[in-house]
Amino acid sequence: MPHIVVHLSGQPDAALTHTTVNTVAELTQSVLGKALPVIAVTVQYIAADSWFIGGKSLAELGKSAFHLDISITDETNTKSEKARYLREVHAAMAALRPDLHEVSYIHVIDARGAAYGYGGKTQEYRHQQAGV
Repeated sequence: MPHIVVHLSGQPDAALTHTTVNTVAELTQSVLGKALPVIAVTVQYIAADSWFIGGKSLAELGKSAFHLDISITDETNTKSEKARYLREVHAAMAALRPDLHEVSYIHVIDARGAAYGYGGKTQEYRHQQAGV
C-alpha cells in the first residue's frame, strides 16, 4: 500500500539508507498501521550544494535535510494519526541527522482508492473484494 520516497541531503551512505528505510517502515507500521510486506521505500541523495532553503544551500548553512512523500489510500488514516506520523518521522530523522534543518518536509498523500494500487489492482478493488 504505502509507497514512500525519501530524499536525503548529502552523499550516498549505505548505513544511513538502511537505517532510514528501517526507521520509516517501522513508523509506517506502528503509527499508520500499514503492513510491512506492502511498504515500498526508495531513497535518493541530493548533494548539499544542490539543496536550497531560504535561498542558501545546505552546504552554506552547514545543515542536512530530508523530504519524505508517502502515498496512502485516502480515508485509511485519521488526521490525528497523520499528525503523529509527521511528528515521529521528523523526530526520528532529527536523531539520525543531528544537523537537520527544521525545514524538512513530509507529505502524506491521500490517494483515491480507485486511482492507486499495486499488482495491477486498485485499492478500491481490494476493498470491495474484502467485503468491507
